[in-house]
Amino acid sequence: MKKMILIIMFSCLWVSPVKALSSNYDITMKQDILCLMMAYKDYIVDIEKDSNEDVYLITKSGKRVLYDDKKKKSFEEKLNNTDLQDMMEQSYPEEFINKVMDKDMDPGRFRVYPLLKEVYGLNKSSVEANLKRVNLGYGSFQFNGNNDASKSLESVMKELIPLSQKRADISRCLFPGSGTFNYRCISGTSLLSPHAFGIAIDLARDRRDYWKWVSKEEGDSRLKEYPKEIVEIFEKNNFVWGGKWSHFDILHFEYRPEIILKTKYFRHENKNDKFWYENVPCEDEMVKNCIKKIDEKL
Repeated sequence: MKKMILIIMFSCLWVSPVKALSSNYDITMKQDILCLMMAYKDYIVDIEKDSNEDVYLITKSGKRVLYDDKKKKSFEEKLNNTDLQDMMEQSYPEEFINKVMDKDMDPGRFRVYPLLKEVYGLNKSSVEANLKRVNLGYGSFQFNGNNDASKSLESVMKELIPLSQKRADISRCLFPGSGTFNYRCISGTSLLSPHAFGIAIDLARDRRDYWKWVSKEEGDSRLKEYPKEIVEIFEKNNFVWGGKWSHFDILHFEYRPEIILKTKYFRHENKNDKFWYENVPCEDEMVKNCIKKIDEKL
C-alpha cells in the first residue's frame, strides 16, 4: 500500500525531486541559469559542463558563455570582466528606495557582452537592423525589437503617458527624454553602453541624477522626491533602474529581464530542501523544460 502511494505521488509531480545539492553555490547557479534561460528563451538553447566542471550556456549561434570563471575579483574587475555569475550575484531590491545604495551595490550594472551581442546585435549595423520605433509621448524613438525589448517599452509608455497628463511630477521626470539608442561606450571606459544595444532609455535630466555630477547627499534628495510609480511600471516590464545603484544613474532605465526574474522568484531564501525552483510558475511548459534540462546537465 505504501509503495502504491509513493508511485502515485511521484507520478503527479511535473518534475522529479532533485538530488541533494552539495552547496548553496549549486542552488544559486541553477537559479541563475533558470532566470537566464527564461529571460532569453529564444537565444539560450543548451547547457554544458566540461571535464573541469566549468559550466557554459550555449546560445542559438553556438557560442559558449561561461557561467563562472571562479576568479577572485575586485569590484572594478567584476565590472570590466563580467561573467554570468558576477552579473547575477547582487540582489536587485524589490522595494522602492529613497536613499543611495550602499558602496559598490550596483545590481544590473554588470553586463556580459557576449550574451548582449547574441541577443541584440553583434555590432552597430546588426543592432541598427533590429531597432523599432516606440512612441514616447513627444515623438518616436529607437529601441531594440529583439527579445520583446521594444514591446516592453511600449507597455511602459502606455501606462506612463496617461499618468503624466494628471501628475506634474511624473511629467517633469519623463519629458523631455535624454535618449535611447546611441552606439557609444560608457563615459570614461571602453565598455559599450547598454544604449549601444538599444535596450536603455534616459528620461528627463536633473543635475542630481548621476553619481559623477553630485554628492551622495544630493543623490539622496533626488531619490526622495522621485515618483515611485515610474519605477514600479518600468520594473513590472523587466527594466532595472539606475537609481538602485550606488553609482546612481537616476534617469536611466535598462531592459534586463534576467535581473527582474531573479528578484521576483529567488530574492528570498529557498525554504524547500527538495526543489531549488520552489517559487517558479510550475504550469509553464517552457519553464518546466528548462528545469528538466538544468537538472539533467548539472
